Amino acid sequence: MFRFKKFKQDKLIKKKFDFSPHLWAVWVLFVLFSMFFLLDSIEFYPWLLFDKKSIDLTLLFFSSFFPPDFSFDFLLLVADATIQTIAIATAGLTLAFLIAVPAAILICNRLSVSHVDESRDFTGGILRYFFRLILITLRSVPELVWALILVRVLGLGPTAGVIAIALTYGGMLGKVYAEILESSDSSYQRNLSFNGASGFQVLIFALVPQNFLELVSYTVYRWECAIRSTVVLGFVGAGGLGQELENSMKLFKGSEVCTILIIFILLVFLSDWISKWLRKKII
Repeated sequence: MFRFKKFKQDKLIKKKFDFSPHLWAVWVLFVLFSMFFLLDSIEFYPWLLFDKKSIDLTLLFFSSFFPPDFSFDFLLLVADATIQTIAIATAGLTLAFLIAVPAAILICNRLSVSHVDESRDFTGGILRYFFRLILITLRSVPELVWALILVRVLGLGPTAGVIAIALTYGGMLGKVYAEILESSDSSYQRNLSFNGASGFQVLIFALVPQNFLELVSYTVYRWECAIRSTVVLGFVGAGGLGQELENSMKLFKGSEVCTILIIFILLVFLSDWISKWLRKKII
């Protein structure tokens, strides 16, 4: 009887997801039809890139990039801006980490008593929702907008960039940390909780060890994103390589722009290498 029910259930599932070629064709045509109107509404015309005038302007623009400017004075200036960029990204991510860790612990359902004994906790649910709302607010405002606001309050300089990254990335890290912790195996947590372990002990001995590799990997990835964000924030006066890039572009110095772009690539390569090195050491 059990085998018959299982066979019938599998047959119903297969029938439910068994789309005919005609139905697939209808869905594909519908998606293409929708995409055509969506792209037309934003005036996306890629064939204009292959117009003779566009090609001539593109070749003229990129020809000014070579050879890159490797003069000693400019490299010294770029080195100082690179150090400042790394410092802004690191300081901003550190402050974001200080925001995210407590927030992730507060909104993580796995650390609540109601999750262990499967009871209702109205007060705890309201508090978790309140802190989740704070994280939503922080990450809803892009770091560029935070920087624009803070530059007008604090003035030009790296401080605005550091705080902007801390606020936006604090919301991002807190949300993802909580979701990573909640995706772990709950059997370890239940065993510890039933044996009298506190929420902090469950966090340290059950949740973090299971997800430590993923937590480190995501944090390093966010550091890489913070470096890229720092470059963008430089355009609004938050310092770093972005500000030097804006100055070079305003003066139409393509060789300097090319050198700064090479530095961008090297910084991302560095963060990728650090991520792989840390994963290897942890494993």
